[in-house]
Amino acid sequence: MNKTFGELGFPGRLIAVEGLDGSGKSTQIYLLKRWLELTGLKVYFSEWNSSQLVKSATSKGKKRTLLTPTTFSLIHATDFADRYERQLVPLLRAGYLVLCDRYAYTAFARDVVRGCPPDWVRQLYSFAAKPDVTFFFNARLEVSLARILDGRPQLKYFEAGMDLNLSNDIQESFRVFQGRMLEQYLAMSSEYKFTIMDANEGVEEQQALVRKLVTDKIDLDSFAAGS
Repeated sequence: MNKTFGELGFPGRLIAVEGLDGSGKSTQIYLLKRWLELTGLKVYFSEWNSSQLVKSATSKGKKRTLLTPTTFSLIHATDFADRYERQLVPLLRAGYLVLCDRYAYTAFARDVVRGCPPDWVRQLYSFAAKPDVTFFFNARLEVSLARILDGRPQLKYFEAGMDLNLSNDIQESFRVFQGRMLEQYLAMSSEYKFTIMDANEGVEEQQALVRKLVTDKIDLDSFAAGS
């Protein structure tokens, strides 16, 4: 994963968001998507773990807690590869702005925290090019936890890292698991040139900055529908 899609000569551009669960990244990329669409641009959206090819297998494995760190990693890599070949690359070649809610960096953080060797995980995704812009939404753990619990009764088993036996208390397990992931993200930030966002700020303030940065980095006029 060395060159961006722009450096590969693709007419399209890929924008990805990364961050801890509850960092607000999904809200921000959705707002960006709606803004770009209303501006009349050619936009496609893809999210992590959404390939129909493996979605049911992932769901069954999670419900039955059958997934080891290695199988978890391989299933997500299969999901990513399927979407990459069937959706992302064709649309980037067709000149679309492609938005991804999480990219391979999610695996680089999660799978390593779950005990998979870093070099092995990165090799799984070595076929993938870097996004042209990657936003990393850096939120305090307490902020992330509050956002996740707002509107639903409890944390999910895997998002809290309960499979790692970090703590019998699910909220404490979440803090430890997410804290370890944060360390991985921050270690990657300079290597992959993340654009770091203060996810503790208000939604409107963050979105205004996201739009400005996207406009500064990408010639949006070239993505008008019909161009």
